[in-house]
Amino acid sequence: MKLYYAPGACSLAPHILLREIARPFTLVRVDLATKRAETGEALAEVSSKAMVPVLELDESARLTEGPAIAQFLADSAPELGLLPPVGDLSRYRVLEWVNYLTAEIHKGFSPLFAADTPDSYKPVARAALERKLDFLEASIRGRPYLAGERYSIADPYLFTLLGWASFLQFDLHTRPNLAAFRARIAERPAVNAARLAEGLIA
Repeated sequence: MKLYYAPGACSLAPHILLREIARPFTLVRVDLATKRAETGEALAEVSSKAMVPVLELDESARLTEGPAIAQFLADSAPELGLLPPVGDLSRYRVLEWVNYLTAEIHKGFSPLFAADTPDSYKPVARAALERKLDFLEASIRGRPYLAGERYSIADPYLFTLLGWASFLQFDLHTRPNLAAFRARIAERPAVNAARLAEGLIA
């Protein structure tokens, strides 16, 4: 398998999962400014969406969208329990959180990263995210992982998004449950390995 990624982008979550399931894979770094891979390929030639992540399964099959890639990887290693089996309600609780992270948190950051967002709108976008971070802070109280007692595909996704929050100077110190979650996930070997490979930590 081959993962097209950009350091610290949402592709970090499937990168972590690739290391969790311990399957052989290669990394191809993408420059999001130029939309070109380090191999010289235009990102649009890899995927018509011209976005990361892209997981190349073989020469004829590529998968896009982080949550879809995460489900594929988890289902390819069911023994790890990263996503409960089909028909188990706990599977849909995990997917419930993944969808919330995608629709409410991930997309909520988009205006803050976009160069063409009017300055007058940025405080509105930040305030909306502050409320949603408060919701996550309350939701994760008393549990080690987002969906409960077991590490799942939702956790590296939330970990990645909290990295964005820290980068944009959202105060996690006033949200001790999220801060503790982030520190706990950072201790996982797969998380450290992925961050090291992307140059996010020394």
